[in-house]
Amino acid sequence: MLATEVAERLGYEAVSREDLVAEATGFGVSEGELREALVKPPGLWGRFSRQRNRYLAFVQATLCQRVQEGGVVYHGNAGHLLLPGVAHVLCVRLIAPVAFRVQNLRESAGMEEDEALAYIEKVDREREQWTRFLYGVSWLDPTLYDLCINLRTMGIQDAVELVLSTARATPFQPTEESRRAMQDLVLASRVRASLAADAHTAGTEVEVRASGSTVFLRGRVRPASVVDSVLEVVEGVEGVAQVDRSDLAAPDYTV
Repeated sequence: MLATEVAERLGYEAVSREDLVAEATGFGVSEGELREALVKPPGLWGRFSRQRNRYLAFVQATLCQRVQEGGVVYHGNAGHLLLPGVAHVLCVRLIAPVAFRVQNLRESAGMEEDEALAYIEKVDREREQWTRFLYGVSWLDPTLYDLCINLRTMGIQDAVELVLSTARATPFQPTEESRRAMQDLVLASRVRASLAADAHTAGTEVEVRASGSTVFLRGRVRPASVVDSVLEVVEGVEGVAQVDRSDLAAPDYTV
């Protein structure tokens, strides 16, 4: 697999979606629930969007922790969308004609042509629905990627070399600014996951942003008593020194 070889050549760790799901169970949710939430199309989860976003917070926090610990090559659906705003993250998309993908499935999975074609159409449809539902973007949007490789015209080994040369290029080397952005993202993701894991705050819709050791909260939380619970959870997260709650308030029901 391309991701595995790139990781080996860079001395990084290859991480799959399955790896993240298994580790994210540490937040107190079963592996089955996480896998279903991150794979099933939104039509089956539309009524439970808060729950799905809760599970996504666990997976994002897990990925951020992995990235903070060292170099990572992550291969999974829309993984780059879990690491926004970090300039040294290289986002790669692999594409291939349908005929190429069908042939690959026939050889690797023993599928018949019709079966392989139906599988590809289903996967692509669900991936499109999934990314629009959670992020409001299309996974086909080329501006979401730094590098797009067509496996019809380029073999795996050539693709590996291309990814390696791009990853080693100056634009994708960490800078002081991009490291700060990564640290801020790690802390914000840790706060979101902690709020999602706590029984008193799991259902709240709070926007979280971090800058240094300060966490900024934004949202309208109800009932008013939950605000105190939110602050208690956030203040208890490792790395949080200050909480700005100026944009966090309970709804005003005055008529």
